[in-house]
Amino acid sequence: MAEQAETLRRAPLSRDRILHAAVALADEAGIESLSMRNLAQDLGVVPMALYKHVANKDELLDGMIDVVVGEIDPPVPDADWKHAVRSRILSARQVLRRHPWAPLAIESRNMATPAVLAYLDSMVGTLRAGGFSADLAHHVMHAMGSRILGFSQELFDASRRAGRSGTASSEPPQAFPPEVAARFPHLAEISTAALSHDDASVVGQGCDDQFEFEFALDLLLDGIERLRQQNWTSPRSVVR
Repeated sequence: MAEQAETLRRAPLSRDRILHAAVALADEAGIESLSMRNLAQDLGVVPMALYKHVANKDELLDGMIDVVVGEIDPPVPDADWKHAVRSRILSARQVLRRHPWAPLAIESRNMATPAVLAYLDSMVGTLRAGGFSADLAHHVMHAMGSRILGFSQELFDASRRAGRSGTASSEPPQAFPPEVAARFPHLAEISTAALSHDDASVVGQGCDDQFEFEFALDLLLDGIERLRQQNWTSPRSVVR
C-alpha cells in the first residue's frame, strides 16, 4: 500500500488527478478542511502547481461536484419514465452517501456545473420521452427540487444559510422544550418522530433518512403519473 501511495504521488499532475484527490480529502476530513495548501501537500506538490490546472478554489469545488455527479448511474435503457427517474434519483442518493459534503457544496454554487446541467437535462429528456409535455416537465422539475439530485432540503436548517458552504451539524435532533411544546403542540407532537429516524441512512441532518426520502419521492412520482395520464397543463401554459 505504501508503494502504491508513493506511485500515485509521483504520477504526473493533471486536472483529473487534482479533482479526485480533492474529493478524497473532503470525504475523509470534511469540506471545511479543503484548502489549496492541504491538497498540494496530499499530492506531494507545491500549491502553485495546482493553479496550472484549476484557477482557484471555486473552480476546484465546481470540478469536485462534477466528479461526484459523474458517479450517478446512467439512464436505464428501455425503462418506463417512472422506473428510470426513480432509479437514477436513488443512485444519486447513494453517491451522496459516499460524499456527505456534496449536497451543501451543490447548494452553495451560484450556477449549476456542467455535469449537474447534463444530469438535469437528461432527466428532462427522460420525462419528454415518457410522454410529458414541456409544460408538465417544467413543473415536475420544480416540484422535485433537490430530490432530483438525491437529497431533501430541510425546512429549517441553519447550516444551509445563504453563503455558508460548510458541513452540516452532526448533532441529533432534540425534543421540543416543555414550554415550546405547550405553545406549539402540533409541531411538538410530530417532532418526536424525528427522534426515531434511521441515522445511518440520513443524508445531511434532520429527517432525510432513506425511508423518508423514498416515501416523499414515491408520493411525487405517483401524483406526477396521474397528471401525465390526464394530459395536464398549467393554467397559463405557453409551452406544449
